[in-house]
Amino acid sequence: MMRVDVGIIGGTGVSEPLARLGGATVHVPTQAGLAKGKVVDVDGSRVFIIRRHTEGHRVPPHRVNYRAAALALKAMGASACFATAAVGSLREDWPTGTQAVCTDFLDFSGRAQTLFDREVVHTDFSMPFGRPALDALIKAAKHGERCVYVCANGPRYETPQEILLYRQLGGDVVGMTAATEAILMREAGIDYACLAIVTNLAAGLSSTPLAHGDVERAMKTAGAEALEVLLNAVKVLVKPQ
Repeated sequence: MMRVDVGIIGGTGVSEPLARLGGATVHVPTQAGLAKGKVVDVDGSRVFIIRRHTEGHRVPPHRVNYRAAALALKAMGASACFATAAVGSLREDWPTGTQAVCTDFLDFSGRAQTLFDREVVHTDFSMPFGRPALDALIKAAKHGERCVYVCANGPRYETPQEILLYRQLGGDVVGMTAATEAILMREAGIDYACLAIVTNLAAGLSSTPLAHGDVERAMKTAGAEALEVLLNAVKVLVKPQ
């Protein structure tokens, strides 16, 4: 089994920048299925890169094999994982392109995914995102915001009343992936941190209907910069300055 130091999970709009990194394709068998990615060198660190929705963005958020990704990184010896997430903003003062480091989450996905289906293990989430990885991402993001991430199941977008509820509960952004990853990575013993990138105002706040094409266009502009933040976070984590 090839060993790696860190994992990176690229979401919507990050596939092209990820592809330009090159690297060797690696398939990792797990109890949850096969995890496919590439291993690249980042300033002397081995990084296993996973495209969350696979090449060509073919897998919807509720069908992503989150368990396989967590188990693969655990088997490869990764200590941390960084991810990007395209999100809708629950705050009118956060325009398209705003970057925010996730510091807490509200999970409304209903997925109930876990690595512990056959034993009773209650995992602490007092610190929802892993501190070493979180600190490294905050440092790499420099002047980025902090946010509470609300996780919906998808693939549909949320209703205006759902968004109103999420805002009242303290949410800042809404997406469909990061909370599930955070849960499974924590259960796998991997420090997980996520950079949210605003692609639109959420339903009820936006003056126009939501469309995935708009999200993709926004991330095409922001994706390369977001990936650069993650790569810098890897360097900060492995070689603190």
